[in-house]
Amino acid sequence: MIKKKRAEAINRILGKGYLSTKRVYVGMATCEIAAGSKDVMAVFENAIKNEGLTDVYLSQKGCAGRCNLEPTVEVVEEGKIPVKYGKVTREMARQIIDQHLKKGEVIKEWIIH
Repeated sequence: MIKKKRAEAINRILGKGYLSTKRVYVGMATCEIAAGSKDVMAVFENAIKNEGLTDVYLSQKGCAGRCNLEPTVEVVEEGKIPVKYGKVTREMARQIIDQHLKKGEVIKEWIIH
């Protein structure tokens, strides 16, 4: 019984992507939603679901206090410095997926500090 429960828990952890080497956090505070972050989140959700990005964990984050830079997206990769992108649109989200997540190329022009 315990072995079965343990296996189920491990499968749940793996299935949710908690051990992924890449993590993407989309700002989803009220002001970020008003700035368009739901659309940005949808682009990442679709890519993870339909493009086999099994090594990417996607989640929301709260207010960062940077209203002038919203929507924001943070990419955290194992062993690397986190990268924060600002004023992210649907099109920019698509490029972040193609360049940063798939090819490992940070888009320096969009980084916020």
